[in-house]
Amino acid sequence: MFEDHLAEFIQYIKAGGKSANSIKKYQSDVKQFFIYIKQEYQDGSITIKDLDRLAIRAYLRHLHTKGLSNSSISSKISSLKSFFQYLLLRKHVDKNPAALVNNPKSEKKMPTYFTEKEMEALINLPDLSTKYGIRNKAILELMYSCGLRISEVAGAKLNDFNRQSQLIKVVGKGIKKRTIPVGRKAIEAIDAYLKIRHKFLSVKSDDSIFLSKSGKSLHSDELRAILDRYIRLIARSKGYSTHTIRHSFATHLLSRGADLKAIKEMLGHEYLSTTEVYTHLSIKDINKAYRLAHPRNRDDDKQ
Repeated sequence: MFEDHLAEFIQYIKAGGKSANSIKKYQSDVKQFFIYIKQEYQDGSITIKDLDRLAIRAYLRHLHTKGLSNSSISSKISSLKSFFQYLLLRKHVDKNPAALVNNPKSEKKMPTYFTEKEMEALINLPDLSTKYGIRNKAILELMYSCGLRISEVAGAKLNDFNRQSQLIKVVGKGIKKRTIPVGRKAIEAIDAYLKIRHKFLSVKSDDSIFLSKSGKSLHSDELRAILDRYIRLIARSKGYSTHTIRHSFATHLLSRGADLKAIKEMLGHEYLSTTEVYTHLSIKDINKAYRLAHPRNRDDDKQ
């Protein structure tokens, strides 16, 4: 019975436009809860309607004993809240037992990011004497220029990139589309790649911008593996990944005085509070941006 309700819920969130990664996470979180419940009630005496807030709180304590971080536990509880809210909507239950369970508080982790010099070094790592190096440099330049996620790069099509207007359209989380400016260096790198893109073509090719050795579109996992090899050469410690490039994009824009709301739109964040994590800049960075940008602090404004 539990599995039937989960299958219905997964179909529901698929229809709602949730990303494949989000769907996979919801499914995994709810399944783990079911496993726990079945272990606690091995006689099969409990039904979905019998589950109450005490059962959810007991599961929360169980997660704590397994050594999970507060952020991981909070994420799992949020999945259960959504699941039971769906069951309540469909009248499979009379109440949402997870609704009044407080998510454990967790400290916000500061995002890792490369310095501007490190990003420059990273982008210059690909060997431009090979077609793969030319392609990989274009990928790195585009990611850093636009703050793209790996999935957004993988899904980019030729018609999405407008060379004349210097814009690219991408499909982000929740199948939300947005248009982002592309910088000069990225355009130059993409131009260089598009000139040799035909060398990747095969009968398997489609209209994806970036193609693999076989001519197929590069998928997220392939892209991640390619870029991770470069990142390992630059990273100062553990915790650096392809997503660090996105963090670097936002951090560098903010440190140079860009508007937080504009960065939010370019990143495709739904809430400004999500983007505010990048306001971890040192007072030195903020002071520098102020002195360079404020109209009453510029020498050229002096009479």
